[in-house]
Amino acid sequence: MDNRAVFIDTVTCREEQAWNAAQLDEPVTEPRMRLWTYRAPGVVLGCSQGALRERLDGAHTLAGAVVQRGSGGGAVLTGPWMVSASIVLPPAHPLLGRGTLSSYRWLGALHAGLLRDIGIAAYAIPPEEVRLREADGGLKWACYGGVSPWEVVVGRRKIVGLAQLRRRTGVLLTSGTLIGRPDWPLLCDALGQPPADAALLEERTTSFAEQLGAPILAEVLAERLHHMLTDVLGAAADATVACPPTPRAQRQFFLSH
Repeated sequence: MDNRAVFIDTVTCREEQAWNAAQLDEPVTEPRMRLWTYRAPGVVLGCSQGALRERLDGAHTLAGAVVQRGSGGGAVLTGPWMVSASIVLPPAHPLLGRGTLSSYRWLGALHAGLLRDIGIAAYAIPPEEVRLREADGGLKWACYGGVSPWEVVVGRRKIVGLAQLRRRTGVLLTSGTLIGRPDWPLLCDALGQPPADAALLEERTTSFAEQLGAPILAEVLAERLHHMLTDVLGAAADATVACPPTPRAQRQFFLSH
């Protein structure tokens, strides 16, 4: 019998977004969180990207796996190469700081610290550095085509993206960490973007697998992220663990070929 803890749900992007959307329907009274990875590729568009969605060819393999989220930003290609987090907080929670931008700082710092602990030279990029970087307006359609304050980078390459949705009932913070190389040509093809954009996205992003020279299990990263988030949010957010992890689950970090 497998007694390992379950720290992550394997879902479609539609299932993830349905859970996210439902969280702010009623007032949030205590922190909640879920961690996700994906059984198949999908596209999550920003709330203002309705016109981009209309470019999809109905016959395209991803046409049925496209959903719009309530928050802004560019398109995200979900898939087995990503581990995501959804964190729901009451509107007056102290981690939300004084506004939208400052609300990201703790989450970016937490992810960057996790990566550094593993040996990846990552950091959460501050607003003043973002302003100094040259932006490529041609890649605004893609979330990972650029960086926003407190997202996580390795050098000049993005590895963790962040998003936020604020309502009177509460705030949803989300993150997406690249654990493997995304299929950027698939995303460009699905959304009718120039094929050259795939090479640009490859240049501007990196992943756990690339940085460490070996693939990582989504479940193992999720375990570490879960413990860090629980330490910050408190036991009230710890609602996804089925049972204690076994020593084997604690030891296994890389997935060998």
